[in-house]
Amino acid sequence: MEIKRFEGTGRMSRVVEHNNTIYLCGQTAKLDGDTMKLQTLGVLKKIDDLLEKYGSSREHILSVTIYLKDMSMFQEMNEVWDSWVIDGFEPARATVEASMARKEILVEMSVIAAKI
Repeated sequence: MEIKRFEGTGRMSRVVEHNNTIYLCGQTAKLDGDTMKLQTLGVLKKIDDLLEKYGSSREHILSVTIYLKDMSMFQEMNEVWDSWVIDGFEPARATVEASMARKEILVEMSVIAAKI
């Protein structure tokens, strides 16, 4: 039972693979803009890029946990999410309000996906 860790920082791994499952650490996009729409677009692009790099895709996402700085932004995030997620491939999902590591971060997503 091998566990592979990628892009370690000394504090965490950006990606972990185990039993053909890929775990992404929380993805943020604070540098992609100061609106929920722009940050959500940035986070989803990072997720697409990481999944492709490590052998998966959005069609193989099993679960996503979404952390919002403020639940009043839920609809704005969902507008971007709904245009990104593929019909018939919707993952299990939870969305919660949370304090963020930096004040400018509005959204963070943690992903579990099957490896292709």
